[in-house]
Amino acid sequence: MCALAAAVRFCQHPPMAEYEVVVGAGTLRSDAPAAVNFPHRWTAEGVTVDAAFTGAHLLNLAAAGCVLNDVYREAEPLGVGVRGVRVTASGGFDAEWRSTGIRYAIEIDSDARSDAVEALLTRVDQVAEIPKALRTGTSVDRA
Repeated sequence: MCALAAAVRFCQHPPMAEYEVVVGAGTLRSDAPAAVNFPHRWTAEGVTVDAAFTGAHLLNLAAAGCVLNDVYREAEPLGVGVRGVRVTASGGFDAEWRSTGIRYAIEIDSDARSDAVEALLTRVDQVAEIPKALRTGTSVDRA
């Protein structure tokens, strides 16, 4: 159903079950033809993004991109060598477009011991800024 209000068209569409995004860097970059490449502070080849361009996908992409960056940032001080990272994030919305949450999985290409990688993942989950902001909630207002 669509309505015209103040010369802006608003359409209500039923929420889809999940909006998945995948970001990859290093040895875990995507080779999909539709993947978009962005420059990246920690890898010479950049980051690949596999996602549709919808607001729902972009919300999940913000979380996934932040987690990927923080794996690289936090790995160095912990002494964990990282050759590649892939983060898959997905989440849905209820009938009133309230988020049902974002879930993410991290794949890391590393020769580090599994306990060192687990410590890195725990640290990233504690410090990743976008997931922290989303967990606490925020207001979003038109200027």
